[in-house]
Amino acid sequence: MPTITEILKRLVIGRAKRSEELHETLLPKRLALPIFASDPLSSVAYATQEILLVLTLGGLAYLRFTPWIALAVVVLLAVVVLSYRQVVHAYPTGGGSYEVVSTNLGPSAGLVVAASLLVDYVMTVAVSIASGVDNVISALPRLAEHRVLLALAFVALLTAMNLRGVRESGRTFAAPTYLFTGGVLIMVTTGMVQYALGNAPLAQTAHYGVTPEPGTADLAGAALVMLVLRAFSSGCTALTGVEAISNGVPAFRRPKSRNAAATLAAMGAIAITMFAGVTALALIAHVRITTDACRLTGLPGNCHAYTQRTVIAQIAAAVFGGERSFGFYFIQAATALVLVLAANTAFNGFPLLASILAQHRYLPRQLHNRGDRLAFSNGILALAVVAGLLLWGFKANVTSLIHLYILGVFAAFTLSQLGMVRHWNRELRAEDGAAVRRRHHRARAVNAVGSVVTGLVLVIVLATKFTQGAWLAVLAAVVLWVTMRGIRRHYDTTAAELAVTDPKGELTLPSRVLALVLVSRVHKPTLRALAYARAFKPDRLEALTVAVDRGEAAELERRWEEYGIGVQLKVLDSPYREVTRPVLEYVRSIRRESPRDVVAVFIPEYVVGHWWENLLHNQSALWLKSRLMFTPGVMVISVPWQLTSSVRAAARPAARAPGSVRRGEPRNRVAGRR
Repeated sequence: MPTITEILKRLVIGRAKRSEELHETLLPKRLALPIFASDPLSSVAYATQEILLVLTLGGLAYLRFTPWIALAVVVLLAVVVLSYRQVVHAYPTGGGSYEVVSTNLGPSAGLVVAASLLVDYVMTVAVSIASGVDNVISALPRLAEHRVLLALAFVALLTAMNLRGVRESGRTFAAPTYLFTGGVLIMVTTGMVQYALGNAPLAQTAHYGVTPEPGTADLAGAALVMLVLRAFSSGCTALTGVEAISNGVPAFRRPKSRNAAATLAAMGAIAITMFAGVTALALIAHVRITTDACRLTGLPGNCHAYTQRTVIAQIAAAVFGGERSFGFYFIQAATALVLVLAANTAFNGFPLLASILAQHRYLPRQLHNRGDRLAFSNGILALAVVAGLLLWGFKANVTSLIHLYILGVFAAFTLSQLGMVRHWNRELRAEDGAAVRRRHHRARAVNAVGSVVTGLVLVIVLATKFTQGAWLAVLAAVVLWVTMRGIRRHYDTTAAELAVTDPKGELTLPSRVLALVLVSRVHKPTLRALAYARAFKPDRLEALTVAVDRGEAAELERRWEEYGIGVQLKVLDSPYREVTRPVLEYVRSIRRESPRDVVAVFIPEYVVGHWWENLLHNQSALWLKSRLMFTPGVMVISVPWQLTSSVRAAARPAARAPGSVRRGEPRNRVAGRR
């Protein structure tokens, strides 16, 4: 019978897939949209709110800047979408910004983009889930005290779904994304119709006032500009995840580039419509929200006990007729669900980018391996662990996490557009056709505008968010960049060291082989190790023991002679009761005497059936092996002896192995006809 662990794994992840089934996981556009675009679409739920939170620091008077800030965000989003459509067509193999920058600006600049995006993917998971939990609490305030637990539970759920594979997670997440999109568009349309008919929706907080923070009541000049720029940088969270489609082009069905570009255009159009609509309704309904509820004036009760509802929750209540209406609960449920699932964009982008980096030897090679369901399981688990730690450390608070956000994505935007300008310059030098050159000139103009605009936004974001916590994201990206450089240097050094330069010289036989069999007592494992060593036919064979206890050593020698084993037993004295040091010193002395000889050390070991039995056996052998491995010219050979518990464990039926045949399945499907 399969073990409990195997049963749970199959229930959570599903049956393993063959490598040949990879083509079956490719995505049509209808599934690719919710998988790769759930982050930018769902950011509509909090992008407007972040703008209002910053502007209300100075009081209600500064809300007049909201339409202009929203317009700037819309223009920026349109420019970035157009720019990434060029990337999708020019670099259809995936990798997105990282591949563009590495190819055109060099590996070091490419690593800057990679480090920035990896950090931003982690932040996407943390912020999306924290915001989703906020919307759950807006509908069910009693859950506020369980905020962190809810967030970690959502991380675990997303991890399990993504371990099942990209296509399966897409099917699961498609419905919530489309329900959210449809719900918001219906809410925006309904609210605008009400406004046009003279019955504008009014938020429950519309009659509240806002007390400015000290020193922000009468801002002017540079201080006012900084407040507006800070609000703009917060609103730019609407652009997070736009690059995910360019990273995931290989996951699309053919024609890959065309399908990815169409999905990107659809995502941009939907995101712009929803963001503009939600922002307009927030102003029409006079939504009030602040960083601290006690700055709201006119509250009926204790401000410390008041839980502020999110902007989208207040709009839904105003449009659909109150907090008990079906429309309100539908929008809250869809918003909470899609915000949690928005992290799925990162769960697809992070493992894919990490896999490419691992393939290029900038990250551990294990991140390039696919799991049972052909997903990059190690990358998914790594993302889940880091994001979970962030949510726990920052108590799943959106306001605290948002300052660490979007810095990395704008670094990637800027560098990728610069890389694309250089790409088109190179293409223009090689192209003579007038029509093609005109297309290249237009594409270069789009990317040039994109690089300038996103570069300015990067400076704004860095200036306005650095001291509020963005320095942590910068530090994390720098540490990751240095680490990836170190990993690549290690892999390159190792490859150079292992490269074969003189095949005949490497195949030269040693002068002699000296075999040492370690003996603790005379029993079956020892005799098997001796027999195995003899089968090697070494030039010299010795049995070696360490006299930790003189009485036991004498008894061992007596029994050795009694059994007539016929192999010299050498006893090493150990007055300080050490085992490892005397053996190492003896082996090294042999190497010093005959540097061209090879010393083969045979170590009898128990094979156990339960993990806890390892704590009772083989500890000295493991430590000794780890030390001997560092000694040049020494080969360490483990000679296993299977205890009864291991035999029983091996006899238990294992989970279905790749290539095995299920009951009722024709054998010739696997092994061919006989």
